[in-house]
Amino acid sequence: MTYIFGFMIESMVATLLLLTILYVVKLSRQLRVLKADEQSLRATISELVTATEIAERAIATLKATMHEGETKLTVQLNDADKLAQDLAQQISAGDEIVNKLARITGAARTSDNDAPDARKVAAAAQAFAERTGGRAGVQSSPLAA
Repeated sequence: MTYIFGFMIESMVATLLLLTILYVVKLSRQLRVLKADEQSLRATISELVTATEIAERAIATLKATMHEGETKLTVQLNDADKLAQDLAQQISAGDEIVNKLARITGAARTSDNDAPDARKVAAAAQAFAERTGGRAGVQSSPLAA
């Protein structure tokens, strides 16, 4: 019986050893997969770091471009404000001139309507000159011609 008992113990140990070997093989495969994943993960991290550096440089360039554009826009807005003020002054001066011209032309129109006809005035002056010329002995005016 001791042989059977010893044989059973050795069979159990052999079985356990076989199970251990199979488990180690399984773990070895999983470790290989993990190492492959680790390499893949390292490559992904490396690509991510590179992409991040490129993005940071692009952001710095965009910030510089934005600052330059803001400066130019500020200068152009200031120039536009000055031009708008100058234009407003010129429009105001032009309105004043137009108003003055309107008053002058309005006054001229009313005086033209009130003024006698030039031919009538000349005829009346001629007649007056003939009447007074005969008394004073002065010849008639050159308007008579």
